[in-house]
Amino acid sequence: MIFIGGLGRSGTTLLERLLGEVPGVAPLGEVIHLWERGIIAREPCGCGEPFGACEFWRRVGIRAFGGWSSGLADRVLTLRRRVDRTRRIPALASQRLQVGLSGYTRAYSRVYEAAAKISGRPVVVDSSKHASLAFCLRTSPVIDLSVVHVVRDPRAVAYSWHRQVTRPENGGAMTRWPPVRTAVHWLVQNLAYELLARRRGTVIRVRYEDLLADPPAVLAALLGRLGLGGVALGFLRPGMAELSAAHTCAGNPMRFTVGALELTRDDTWRERQPRLHRWLVTALTWPLMLQYGYRPRRRPAREETRVPRIPAGVAAQECR
Repeated sequence: MIFIGGLGRSGTTLLERLLGEVPGVAPLGEVIHLWERGIIAREPCGCGEPFGACEFWRRVGIRAFGGWSSGLADRVLTLRRRVDRTRRIPALASQRLQVGLSGYTRAYSRVYEAAAKISGRPVVVDSSKHASLAFCLRTSPVIDLSVVHVVRDPRAVAYSWHRQVTRPENGGAMTRWPPVRTAVHWLVQNLAYELLARRRGTVIRVRYEDLLADPPAVLAALLGRLGLGGVALGFLRPGMAELSAAHTCAGNPMRFTVGALELTRDDTWRERQPRLHRWLVTALTWPLMLQYGYRPRRRPAREETRVPRIPAGVAAQECR
């Protein structure tokens, strides 16, 4: 099971869509939102069908729980409020949090197992992003967890969170954050994944900028780290990816994209982000920002095309 982590607007959905085109891999979207947005709100699946009408998710629900119900969703959401919170990460890391944890992770493991069986693909991808959920899942004795930690320049992330984006599921607007709030969340989430990497298992870091600079090389290197190397990446063409429909239960609007997707880096923040916003984000995140290879000042254009220092854009930290 591959868990994609990192702060939203960092390219996590894009990476999941690319992984979902690899043979044997089933993308599920942000499973953390399945209970509320899928089961209760009946928002559309990535295939375009309402959650309740999607044959894939109907079969997953029957295999995992005998069928979906609002009572099931309420129970999982109650457990989530008890154990799956950023403030609980220290207790989860030290294994001091026990009450409700096994029941919470069991619900996810049943979804993953059922999705793998119904799709006929042995590897599933959950792009829930939240570090607290990754800490919860690592305690499960039945989940073979690999974490892919996606990072992006915090100034670009702050600019994206400050923009108005419409949710096609309900026509409403996605959440907007001011720059300071985004910077704090960027710092906390990424530090949490640094902590996770030092606790147990393998955390593989991928930079958004490197992924867009050379998608085939970065994706091939990542698949090698995940033990899925040697597969053909025929869905990738120069600057493009050919995407099929995916049964993703929640996530960025990109999950609805079918067909050709242009793989270009979104750097509009460099020209449009207010100087004060950029300064605030840099001041709050600069130590970790530098560690991830982001410079406080804009590089000259000729330097921005240099080959990344990390081979193929992927860095792995293994702690056993």
